[in-house]
Amino acid sequence: MTIGIIGAGLTGLTLGSLMYDYEIIEKNSECGGLCRSLVEEGFTFDYGGSHIIFSKNREILNFMLEKLGDNYVKCRRNTKILYKGNYVKYPFENGLSDLPLQENFECIKGFIEALTENNNNQPGNFKEWLYSTFGKGIAEKYLIPYNEKIWKYDTSEMSTVWIDGRVPKPPIEDIIKSSLGIETEGYKHQLNFYYPEKGGINALIESLEHESRDKIIKNFDVKSITRENDGWVVSNGVKRKRYEKIIATHPIFDVIHTIKDVPSQIYHALYELKYNSLITVMLGLDVEYLNDFSWLYIADGDCLAHRVAFPSNYSKSVAPEGKSAVIAEITYNNGDSIDRLSDGEIITRTIEELHKKMIIDKDTVCFTRAKRIKYAYVISDLNYEHNIELIKRFLTHRGIYLVGRFAEFAYLNMDACMRNARDFAKAVQK
Repeated sequence: MTIGIIGAGLTGLTLGSLMYDYEIIEKNSECGGLCRSLVEEGFTFDYGGSHIIFSKNREILNFMLEKLGDNYVKCRRNTKILYKGNYVKYPFENGLSDLPLQENFECIKGFIEALTENNNNQPGNFKEWLYSTFGKGIAEKYLIPYNEKIWKYDTSEMSTVWIDGRVPKPPIEDIIKSSLGIETEGYKHQLNFYYPEKGGINALIESLEHESRDKIIKNFDVKSITRENDGWVVSNGVKRKRYEKIIATHPIFDVIHTIKDVPSQIYHALYELKYNSLITVMLGLDVEYLNDFSWLYIADGDCLAHRVAFPSNYSKSVAPEGKSAVIAEITYNNGDSIDRLSDGEIITRTIEELHKKMIIDKDTVCFTRAKRIKYAYVISDLNYEHNIELIKRFLTHRGIYLVGRFAEFAYLNMDACMRNARDFAKAVQK
């Protein structure tokens, strides 16, 4: 019997490229999960949010680039934060000299005060960590407003378990240099990144899919996973597939709901897990050159989008000649005021807001689309570790393996998903 991999997103396809006797089951007609691209009217948009290719892990980075062959370009990050109408270098703490002098002073003063406080207590939540790491000025001016906008969650109710490598702790000398106007760079492993020259991020998916093309079953929506004799049976309610092992790369919610006799405490832990959703607004502009930014962060509450990306500055192939592509990312929670807006209302409002902030000229918009993604960001609340450990222990006992962002229910970038897939494939095939 073969190994059954449920989910043909980035993780599932990566597993397939590294394993031998396997089959991949995908409920949709297309592979890719969050890493899919819309190609329409000459535009190419990554509609699961703007993606780039980078990694601290050279082996994983090389793996991704090898899959693309010669279909990639190298870019240098030029990212800004829109703060009170001014463009501040990203990360914020590396752009303090872009602030008005008084605000620059308040940021460096707060940082020094946080540094010199004799406080041996560990931060109890994400908000406390921001204050103790960056000081009051940086935390209150940008980091807290931005993070509460993207997460749609109170930072004082979030844990710190996820921040390692995601919110890097800057060197002291870098913040001092930044305040004085001496050039510094933060989040350096993302400073130089890669992107497919043609096809958007889906080019990576297509390459991985091609390797497993004879072992992928699409349009198979898993309704049940049951243990029979020495193997597993996966069913969509009509057909049954037998496997020796099961690797789940699809959302942990779907995994639990396909299993019988799940204890009530596991369901309780599952419903306590927090996540938010994403609306990606894709805009085509009838202008050849818009700016030289990679992407732009917006913490302001008067704008739905928390991030605006400019993929035409990654590759000219994402837009027809003489035009540009723009992606605005908007997070929301099920049933909130944003969720209740129609796609048309969100597109119209986004265009107006970006126009008012002088990011785009609304009269140049020639293409619009919006796409909603249910599972976008994992939120680590204060009960996250307890709940996810309880669920994982239950599934491990049942013999179901979890690999991938929403299967593991962890905030993983593309490279981390591929690294986890590689590590698991090595372990399971020993």
